[in-house]
Formats: sequence, C-alpha cells, structure tokens
Amino acid sequence: MKLLRRIIQNLTAHLDMPLFLIVMALMTIGLATIYSATASDGFWKLDRQLVNIAASTAVMFAVARTPPQSLMRWAVPLYLLGLVLLIGVALFGIVVNGSRRWLSLGFVRIQPSEIMKIAMPLMLAWYFHKYESMLRAKHFAIASGILLLPIALILKQPDLGTSLLIGAAGFFVIFFAGLPWKVMFGLGAAAGAAMPFAWNMLHDYQRRRVLTLLDPSSDPLGAGYHIIQSTIAIGSGGGLGKGWLKGTQTHLEFIPEKHTDFIFAVFSEEWGLLGNGILLFLFTLLIGRGLMIAAAAPTLFSRLLASALTLVFFIYAFVNMGMVSGILPVVGVPLPFISYGGTALITLMLGIGILMSIHTHRMLVKK
Repeated sequence: MKLLRRIIQNLTAHLDMPLFLIVMALMTIGLATIYSATASDGFWKLDRQLVNIAASTAVMFAVARTPPQSLMRWAVPLYLLGLVLLIGVALFGIVVNGSRRWLSLGFVRIQPSEIMKIAMPLMLAWYFHKYESMLRAKHFAIASGILLLPIALILKQPDLGTSLLIGAAGFFVIFFAGLPWKVMFGLGAAAGAAMPFAWNMLHDYQRRRVLTLLDPSSDPLGAGYHIIQSTIAIGSGGGLGKGWLKGTQTHLEFIPEKHTDFIFAVFSEEWGLLGNGILLFLFTLLIGRGLMIAAAAPTLFSRLLASALTLVFFIYAFVNMGMVSGILPVVGVPLPFISYGGTALITLMLGIGILMSIHTHRMLVKK
C-alpha cells in the first residue's frame, strides 16, 4: 500500500491539478463525441483514440517532470532538427492528397511541421532569454527571421493551417518579449498593403476557400459543401441539442471529416447552445489557468514560453470553431483535445506538460 501511495505521489508531484482536470474533461467530451461521430464504423477509432490519449498523457507526465532549464537546453537542437526535417520534406517528402507534408524514415512516417509547433516558441523564448538585458531592434529582426524560415518551408508544402499556428506561436513570443507597438502598427500596415500580392501567391484551392467563405452557396456541392453542412448541423442543435447519438446531420453522413476537423459541428448538433457554452467555459478555464502560470513564472524564458503556448491553445480553438461556424476559411485545424488524432494530441499534451513543468518547478528556479 505504501509503495502504491509513493508511486502515485511521484506521478502527481509535478502535476498542476486544475490544469490536468480541465484537460481530462475536454478529452472525455472528445471521446464521447468521437464515439458518436464514428459509431457506424465500429469501435476501432475510439480504441485508437484511447491509445492516443494514453500515449500523449505519458508524454505530458514525462515533460512535466523535466525542469525548465533542461527544456531550455533542448531549444536550439530541437529547432535545428525541425529545420533539417522540413528541408528533407521539401526534397524527399511523401505526397498525400496533393500536399508534401510527410517524411518517411523507413520504420515510421512523421510530419516534421508538428515538431515546430513546440520548437518555435522554445527557440524564441530561449533567444530572448539569452539577450534579456540587451534587447535591441536587431534582436527582434533576427527573431523574425527565425520565425519566417520554417513558415516559408511549411507554406511550400502547402499547409496553411500549421503555418498559421506556428506563426501565431512565434508572434506571441516576440510580442511578449516587448515588440514596440509602433512596429506592430507598421507591420500591420505593410501586411495590408501586401494583400494583393499575397492573394496572387495563394494556391487555387486556398483562394477558393476564401471565396467560398464569402458565399458558400456559390458552390454548394463542391468547395462550399463543408461550410454549408456544418452550419446546418450547428443551427439544428438549437438550445439544448438533439441528444447524444441523435444528430441527424452526423449519422446521415452529411458532415464531412466529422471526427477530425469538423467534430465541433457534431458536438453542437447533439448538445446545442448549452453544450457549446460548457465547452467554451472549459477552454476559457484552460487559457486562464495557462496565463496564471505564465504570470507566476520566475524567468523570462518561462514567462514567454508559457504565454505563447497558452495563446496557441486559444488560436487552435478559435480557428477551428470559426471555420466550422463559417466565419473563417477552412484551413484544417483540429479542435484541441476533442478531435480524433494522435500527432496533434501529443503536441498539445506536450505543451500542457511544459506548462506544468514551469508551474511546479518555479520555486526551484527561484532558488
């Protein structure tokens, strides 16, 4: 009995219990929704998601026990590894559905852009921590270069959704490091002026997604089909929803990608506005807890990293809900901790583990 108690104490010593309970609640909702979305296909996706949750939770436990100083030492090697793998994708990557995003290592196939979701904020937080006492304009310029290089490689694949998430993670670090407001306004003006050129650089399918956002009915059986069906499902849920396993849009196979990118439509149809309110409340608690951890972090590295990771969770949820609701273009971003999938879930739980590490090691860092 004492041995079991000691094992449990060792496992939970570096857990932030409020954060852990919030994430467990979200993943429980995810399992119930995946079961509903895939009920007609049997239980194999649910079983696989349980394996994904077990693996990602193990990663979270391991990272939570790792001191922030050790995470800092991994920043540069992980970023360089991610760059090398992205270059490898550009040269030797596997093409799937017209996109070159995967790299085969013989025994396993990986998506290197996922590494950058964690490597990017780690690298930039390390960089600003290193030059904390002497930050100048050139340091922000160099940081921008560190950010833009992998984004350019990912856009070439093309993968707009992942590049958006990595860009957001990097921007948040640069912003919280003290990027002047006048520079931000200047960059915003430059981005606005560059819009016509950026439009011409988009792939045809990306331009169709933007045009479809403005008028989904222009191609109801093609590019507009996803948005039309998802908004019908969300609206038909009403205030209280149709009930678990009773979503007609879901079970009559109208909703595309219903267990991954469009799982929010499944949840909304079955649980309605009330369920959406609970889901939004849980995400608000998650983001609030992450920002509290960031505010209490003792070093610049920890504060920048925790802030960036927390706001990336917000971007994940906002972009997914926005695209499913028809207010943002479809960019292929999963709903965090809810959507089916292993790679994204491991990345998210790795981020949760980093937040826990920063929180539970803060007194050791202060000493």
